[in-house]
Amino acid sequence: MNRRERRAAAKNKSRTVSSGAPSAAAPSGAALYEAGLAYLRAERYLDAELSCQRALEADPNHADTLHLMGLLSFHFNQDDHAAEWISRAIQQDPKPQYLFTLGVTRQRQRRFEEALQAFDRAIELKPDAGELWRHRGNVLVDLKRPDQALLSFQEVLKFNPRDRDAAYNSGSMLLQLKRPEEALFRLNLSDQLQPNHAPTLQKRALALHELEKSEEALVDIKRAHALDPSQADICNNAGVFLQRLGRDDEALPWIDRALKLRPDYPDAIINKAFSLAHLHRFAEAFALYDVMKMLHPDHAEAEWRRSHLDLLLGNFEAGWAGREARVRLPELPIAKFDYPQPRWLGKAPVDGKTILVHMDEGSGDTIQFVRYVPMLAARGGRVILMVADALCPLLSEFAGVSECVPFSATTLPAFDMYCPITSLPLAFGTKLETIPSETAYLPAPAASRLQVWEDRLGPHDRLRVGLVWSGNPKHVNDHNRSVPLGALAQILDLDATFVSLQKDPKPEDQATLREQTNIVDLTDHLTDFAETAALVSCLDLVITVDTSVAHLAGALGRPTWVLLPYWPDYRWLLDRDDSPWYPTVRLFRQTETRDYAGVLDRVRTELQTLVAARSA
Repeated sequence: MNRRERRAAAKNKSRTVSSGAPSAAAPSGAALYEAGLAYLRAERYLDAELSCQRALEADPNHADTLHLMGLLSFHFNQDDHAAEWISRAIQQDPKPQYLFTLGVTRQRQRRFEEALQAFDRAIELKPDAGELWRHRGNVLVDLKRPDQALLSFQEVLKFNPRDRDAAYNSGSMLLQLKRPEEALFRLNLSDQLQPNHAPTLQKRALALHELEKSEEALVDIKRAHALDPSQADICNNAGVFLQRLGRDDEALPWIDRALKLRPDYPDAIINKAFSLAHLHRFAEAFALYDVMKMLHPDHAEAEWRRSHLDLLLGNFEAGWAGREARVRLPELPIAKFDYPQPRWLGKAPVDGKTILVHMDEGSGDTIQFVRYVPMLAARGGRVILMVADALCPLLSEFAGVSECVPFSATTLPAFDMYCPITSLPLAFGTKLETIPSETAYLPAPAASRLQVWEDRLGPHDRLRVGLVWSGNPKHVNDHNRSVPLGALAQILDLDATFVSLQKDPKPEDQATLREQTNIVDLTDHLTDFAETAALVSCLDLVITVDTSVAHLAGALGRPTWVLLPYWPDYRWLLDRDDSPWYPTVRLFRQTETRDYAGVLDRVRTELQTLVAARSA
């Protein structure tokens, strides 16, 4: 017997029971509603529906009955009918409960804006109802508005500071908003309120990872895996944390677990290729990128990451082309440079045209690739260069630049086409053997500026060595490419004048720097790259990790030693101690041990030779 037949039988039964009895006063709409509500609580849904129908015959506008009909329709997954009944109830009496039910219905229909409107109206009527704020937060999560969702979950915690769901959701939103320290506080609360909750442990692990506490993150993610071994993303995250710790051989089994659970998991495939490449197992890494191409042919991140591996191995044609996939990655800086004018990649003629060349990655990239601007101007283009403010004084007089515009400028000059500066190697079809590699392509600083720095440095009676030991802490590979200042102690006892070129040292390095008496620190005067160029030009040697100063010193033609991790940035290539980009640069690479102690041992030996030659 289907639902309609059961309803008809229930009506007939009602008629049969009443047919022989004396006539009595018909029950009121309110009484029939109460009967329907009792049936609903007893899970006698058809009887409840029948009572509601009879109630509406008595009073078609009885708001509670209309709402109850909406609840019954919602129970039977008839969301359109549910919304219609509840909307009629709200027309009669806009109670918070009715608006709440409408919001839940609209949310299930994935009509999130309408759900949000319903919850907002309910909250206006009953602002102290934590449950309304919770559902509002959930809808805002669906709408991908984490900042507003966070405010809603915080309201829930105001009413109940021990609400475990609100604590967890607040932590999740703070994590999305890149506020890991605050996220950790909320997730610690969630862990107290619901111990052994795998999602909390997973989110807390991610917060710890963001705070560069990967060992602690690894503990949490392993606990989450023990509680819920079926989650591929937990296994993948464990692999990522081990990668961050430089333990790629341990990362691979975790990523393989993720792929066993979800064979087409794109992040896990990319991460496995990443670890294989870090272990210099290049053929296996390329094979995985081929798998990604088959499974996810339009996956921009896979294409972009593969391009860096191509470039690292000297496959420039494939590498430069594949790297353009970055324009499809909204999290990368290039995404914000989206102009209506055509993007120039070397095909269209530029003669007589004005072309905007804009910085799209770091300062080091800009210095490295600005070498192409004179080549572009030689084709007849008028070049407007847009760079970070600190680079403008250095590059405003650069050959081929008609106008240098800082990022802080509120308006741009008119232009016909544009090109991201790191796309210039592609535009000019750069191969390993055709890299424009002039010994010094940046203009020499003015004599007056050099004299100011000579006066600050004092007598030039010993070898002057500039030092940079750390890069931008926000760089994804900073944990591999930077060293603590204390690690340089093994060279600082040599008979040389060591000069800091390190801007914004980390707090722990600031303390070490204050204790060092054999490092000259004049960095307060390094207000822009033109000043840094002048100081570098007064030095005999620059020793630096992979930062913008490495490019600056190389572009000035100064002797430069670059300390590189085992997995270097693509521009430094592999298995060579020179650079085709900078003739005066020497590369000191980590071995598979991945420590800088051995690198600095080699640096010390070479530096001793220079010091001895200077003394002689």
